Amino acid sequence: MYKDNQLYVAHSSEGPIHIIGKMANRHGLIAGATGTGKTVTLQVLAETFSQAGVPCFMADMKGDLSGISQTGGLSKFIEKRCSEWGMDTTTLKFEGCPVRFYDVFGEQGHPMRTTIEKMGAMLLARLMDLNETQTGILTLTFRIAKDEKLPLIDMKDLRLMLDYVAKNAKRYETTYGNISSASVGAIQRSLLALAEQGGDKFFGEPAFDIYDLLQTEGGRGVMNILAADKLMLQPKLYSTFLMWLLTEIYDKMPEIGDMELPKMVFFFDEAHMLFKDTSKALTDKIEQIVRLIRSKGIGVYFISQSPSDLPETILGQCGNRVQHALRAFTPKDQAAVKSAAQTFRPNPAFETEREILELGTGEALVSFLDEKGAPSIVQKAKILFPLSQIGAITVEQRSAINGSSRISGKYESMIDRESAFEQIVKQREQAEKEAEEEAAEKEEERKEKEASKKSKRSSSTGKSIFTTVIGTAITYFAKTVATQLARNLTKKSKKK
Repeated sequence: MYKDNQLYVAHSSEGPIHIIGKMANRHGLIAGATGTGKTVTLQVLAETFSQAGVPCFMADMKGDLSGISQTGGLSKFIEKRCSEWGMDTTTLKFEGCPVRFYDVFGEQGHPMRTTIEKMGAMLLARLMDLNETQTGILTLTFRIAKDEKLPLIDMKDLRLMLDYVAKNAKRYETTYGNISSASVGAIQRSLLALAEQGGDKFFGEPAFDIYDLLQTEGGRGVMNILAADKLMLQPKLYSTFLMWLLTEIYDKMPEIGDMELPKMVFFFDEAHMLFKDTSKALTDKIEQIVRLIRSKGIGVYFISQSPSDLPETILGQCGNRVQHALRAFTPKDQAAVKSAAQTFRPNPAFETEREILELGTGEALVSFLDEKGAPSIVQKAKILFPLSQIGAITVEQRSAINGSSRISGKYESMIDRESAFEQIVKQREQAEKEAEEEAAEKEEERKEKEASKKSKRSSSTGKSIFTTVIGTAITYFAKTVATQLARNLTKKSKKK
């Protein structure tokens, strides 16, 4: 619960434990084994931020977080906790939070999509699990599309753009480098696989506007909940999507420095997926964003089973820690427990490593940043109970919330404007038309030449016949005259 710029989320034997508002953007970690209470801790934190007017974004793996939209109620468990902490149950104000549901596939909430060019070559290459050579070809394709002003909006744009680049490889090799048709073919196959996983629904327009996440209603921060139960079946798509979203927020938000409260809090559940099989270049990019995004008023909270799931460079940025119980059945588990204990500032009252193993459900070791930004001594505490409903809501309740949302209808229908696909098709049609016209002109020239040749042959033949006839006639006439003269001369000679 929120009071006097303090975000109360837990209670120890020494009293309430809170996150200082202006330190909430210094990021955090919620860790613990399955079934130890991480989801409820996330709900309590998000609910408290909402009370403070801070919008949040979170992924809902099993539908459990949807209950934050409904009013909670008094239970025996809550009565017991209130009795332990000396709290008056009559003063509790149970209420839900303003919520917007989202779904990459557009089934359980408002669609969230982006364009191919906004996703970028690096994240797209990770999503398709491309090797270094294929990533280079993809990056080259993006550059050519940009240079030739061919917008890459959806998957059909990229597919045709790759085909276009491959067919014009010789034209581009001098400027952009070698283009392997085999690599282009491999990328095309990866795109086909991505489409079958639902990627064709994620890429397109209208692209999602991240400012729709930064909303309040009635003075309370809106809880933006992503339905991730289906998305989780495609781990690469899930982690890449959230990485894109975080990058988009980082790129668009202005620098504001430290504030009394964050502008927004981003909860990254199943955080280990983000770093699994991730290249060093992308890991460095994630580290840079996490390190710098807090200056834009954004807090990032990672949720995972063990602190060791995160790279040390990222873990070092998480100043606010909630550690639930861990299990140590194997030497690897024992090493993880020891590593988790070492991330806390020791408390002389207990042994941190042992406490991590003995914590009960809903209990945690907690350490938040103090006024000076230094980690506080770790304390054993019990997480507060949420004032909203714990557990999933019904399909009817979800539909009602989606229908009454302020952005209802904004993203539901896809728009297919002119982009690379249409422009390349036009270019090909124009080229084919010009080729046909050129072929027709050549055919017409051929016909004219043939006709000219025939005409010349005909004229030559006519002249030849005329000459022959005249010549024959002249010859005949000459012979006749000569014969007649000869006869006449003979007659005269006889008379004499």
